[in-house]
Amino acid sequence: MGSESETVCVTGAAGFIGSWLVMRLLERGYRVRATVRDPANMKKVKHLLELPKAQTHLTLWKADLAEEGSFDEAIKGCTGVFHVATPMDFESKDPENEVIKPTIAGLLSIMKACVDAKTVRRLVFTSSAGTIDVEEQTKPVYDETCWSDVEFCRNKKMTGWMYFVSKTLAEKAAWEFAKEHNLDFVSVIPPLVVGPFLMSSMPPSLITGLSPITGNKDHYGIIKQGQFVHLDDLCNAHIYVYENPKAEGRYLASQCDATIYEIAKLLREKYPEYNVPTKFEGIDENIEKVHFSSKKLTDLGFEFKYTLEDMFTGAVEACRAKGLLPVPGTDVKPNDSPKIEVKANDSAEKEVKANDSN
Repeated sequence: MGSESETVCVTGAAGFIGSWLVMRLLERGYRVRATVRDPANMKKVKHLLELPKAQTHLTLWKADLAEEGSFDEAIKGCTGVFHVATPMDFESKDPENEVIKPTIAGLLSIMKACVDAKTVRRLVFTSSAGTIDVEEQTKPVYDETCWSDVEFCRNKKMTGWMYFVSKTLAEKAAWEFAKEHNLDFVSVIPPLVVGPFLMSSMPPSLITGLSPITGNKDHYGIIKQGQFVHLDDLCNAHIYVYENPKAEGRYLASQCDATIYEIAKLLREKYPEYNVPTKFEGIDENIEKVHFSSKKLTDLGFEFKYTLEDMFTGAVEACRAKGLLPVPGTDVKPNDSPKIEVKANDSAEKEVKANDSN
């Protein structure tokens, strides 16, 4: 798989993961059909149109997960599809109908479009760690065979519960559909995604990842036993499993595990001007790591290129360049930091942040 004559579709293309994936696909010579909710909104798509090769190899297509069949035209004639988009409305008053059902229906609608197109060789789906590790008792090790406990999510209703439920049920439904229709379907499961980025606003995952710098205490509980991957590694993993004929099933794409104390130490040493805390209330300094195993992906031949330090320095520098972090020693606030409410100390909230809503 993989050719300069290939046309592929990327959903959620304006978001954190989607836009970087588009950039990497263009670099490799692919012609990319990028779906976004509003192609006319220049604030949302400018970073896509400015990419190298965009004038010759990129087209924007209007599509929305809430609209049945809206991806059909974008997918028709493509040899591959990367489905990154997902609803992320944690404030929904009707999560079953506004988040969970649209996520499932949207994925199945895209899969139907792939089958009807008769040209799609493989569909790569961006899943979520929220599909594997949200349960009452935390395990020391997780891999692709693990699934989150949907009933636990519905009963506990922790922040982001509807996201965990929607991604888990959508992926399970997708595997049934793929089997029934003989569709080549592969899923990539990211943990917290960290690194430089193209979009102009603060990605949700970095609101969490950089919380020791911003002092956003509500997010500390999410990274107290964290797992991380660099955005570039994640996007290259998507392309790798698309192009590798031997790829099948689910692939966890996590480069390393770290506690909040390890993250804080790294940030203090690299950026002493931010006065990153040395202690985090309610979190044991000797807390054990929880390991995400990417052995299946590395056994396939994929190699992670970036360290934890690369991830966080890349993220901080990108945020600084875009004016999204407070300036040390002043009262200047970040320019465009969205507010995402997350309850602290809820270990089941691992993955309210990795994917895009576009």
